[in-house]
Amino acid sequence: MKNYKVYKNVKLGKNCQIGDFVIIGLPPAGKKNGELRTSIGDNAIIRSHTVIYAGNVIGVDFQAGHHVLIREENKIGEKVSIGTNTVVEHHIRIGNGVRTQSSCFIPEYSTLEDGVWLGPNVVLTNARYPRSKNVKKNLSGPVLKQNAKLGANVTVLPGVNIGENVLIGAAALVTKDIPAGAVAYGAPAAVKKKLKNLKEY
Repeated sequence: MKNYKVYKNVKLGKNCQIGDFVIIGLPPAGKKNGELRTSIGDNAIIRSHTVIYAGNVIGVDFQAGHHVLIREENKIGEKVSIGTNTVVEHHIRIGNGVRTQSSCFIPEYSTLEDGVWLGPNVVLTNARYPRSKNVKKNLSGPVLKQNAKLGANVTVLPGVNIGENVLIGAAALVTKDIPAGAVAYGAPAAVKKKLKNLKEY
């Protein structure tokens, strides 16, 4: 007996495992059931109580933890893992091999390129002046370049670009762009050294 719900116009790949109380293809406000096509590749593991809205295109070997929320019209690559209690808002681009730990927040118009890793409780933001006039027209999510890694409890402000192979230390507040290959931490985050110079890395 199936204990989950799949809406119209959803294509599931082969060997997908879907947990109890999962919802896939939920139409967003203003859209009808089946109006947006939803596609999830082979070998997905979608754990209990996860909700995936309509219009998402998700590659093979996808994994979602428990109570994950993925809003509409995102493009998500292959071998992506989204941790328990994480929220992925709409119109986001996530590359291959991206992994988020538990309780992350990824807002609209963010970009996570291949190999990005987010520690637990990472918060990306996209509204410089929340509740301001025309705030919705000025949303700008962060861009995380290939293989950027953010430690636990990092917060990234709107529109910030984090370069390739950057390592951001736990609890950092990232207020400005970080160049490729840097190690940065603090509040506000500042570049302290280069990744290639870390003996432990």
